[in-house]
Amino acid sequence: MKILVVGSGGREHAICWKLRQSPELTDLYCAPGNAGTSRLGENVAIQAEDIGRLLDFAAARHIDLTVVGPEAPLVAGIVDQFEAAGLLAAGPNRVAAQLEGSKAFAKDFMKRRGIPTADYQTYTDAAAVHADLSSGRYSFPLVVKADGLAAGKGVFICPDLRSAQSAVDAIMRDRQFGASGDRLVVEEFLEGEEVSFMVFSDGRKYIPMVPSQDHKAVYDGDKGPNTGGMGAYSIDAILSPEHRSRVLSEIIEPSIRGMAEEGTPFRGILYAGLMITKSGPRVLEYNARFGDPETQVVLPRLEGDLASILAGIARGDLTETEVRWNNQAVVCVVVASGGYPGPYQKGKDITGLEMAGEARNTMVFHAGTAERNGKPVSSGGRVLGITARATSLEEAILQAYEGVNKIYFEGMYYRRDIAAKGLRKLTS
Repeated sequence: MKILVVGSGGREHAICWKLRQSPELTDLYCAPGNAGTSRLGENVAIQAEDIGRLLDFAAARHIDLTVVGPEAPLVAGIVDQFEAAGLLAAGPNRVAAQLEGSKAFAKDFMKRRGIPTADYQTYTDAAAVHADLSSGRYSFPLVVKADGLAAGKGVFICPDLRSAQSAVDAIMRDRQFGASGDRLVVEEFLEGEEVSFMVFSDGRKYIPMVPSQDHKAVYDGDKGPNTGGMGAYSIDAILSPEHRSRVLSEIIEPSIRGMAEEGTPFRGILYAGLMITKSGPRVLEYNARFGDPETQVVLPRLEGDLASILAGIARGDLTETEVRWNNQAVVCVVVASGGYPGPYQKGKDITGLEMAGEARNTMVFHAGTAERNGKPVSSGGRVLGITARATSLEEAILQAYEGVNKIYFEGMYYRRDIAAKGLRKLTS
């Protein structure tokens, strides 16, 4: 099987790493890829949003399956165009991808289908939002979200009126997220524990993955601005058996069934970002693809052939697919460029990668990396994801940070408390 993976992040490196283990795989391409994916297959110099050139490449190389990592090409309709050309692609079509592409679309869908989520209001006019904020309609804290795609940075937790007004202005008046800020959603602030829960879906049947927990804030203790994710971990104990059952029955099943009944079956990876509140699980957001960095901790727990699972999704048939998961603990620590998620420098030489990856059950997933004169350099905000798996969470944390300590590039930054919440939960 010839497979093309679209994207260039740590998620795509992890997908390529798992696909490389498939007995079905013959040729592996990644567009545009990074310095890590180039060691597993062939990088193709086509950007993820350049759907026309990706389509031409897939047709010319007789690609059997295209796996789309990032959200932007999904929302732009890459799967629709590939299917129209008779090519298999694993991911939702343009309309189904609106579950991630539009917060308002997702919230309205959840309201129609009775899926538990925070109370909300959608706005298209900044003056109207400011009027409602000033009127005392809302209590604080509250959440302000840009409607469209914002690379994980369009959500503002607002403790008071002034911060809410600033968030509205950043989104709608300063156009910080461009057209993604034409609408915004103001919603109730939920308290509890965040959990990432992903499933494989063929449009009707779904197969749950193991749960994980992301660390979005840039600084230790969940302080500072949100990022695309500074690390993650996966253990079964993230969700109690009762909460897992409720997630499936109250959120996943009605989501998959609802999309099918509304004529837009969701074929792909459905990611539910959850808050486990005192009254049960609530949906914070949907994503229409593998999470990043959640993928880096979930796929090492997959016992089976990812290629056949993704091919089943693309064909719309997972009925014969069996998926097993190991019970190991997996931890991923993201190493970022200094200054991220704000301005940062690129082109910094990276050393220690081979030493970090030599440790047993330790994987170095590249994200914002490129090659210069055959050597890896930084090329993005999130640069690497040092991932370790072990029989216990404590050991996985130790292994991951041992790997991090072997790596160096100028200005590198990482959180030092990844998975600490999970460890406290296990020992409390």
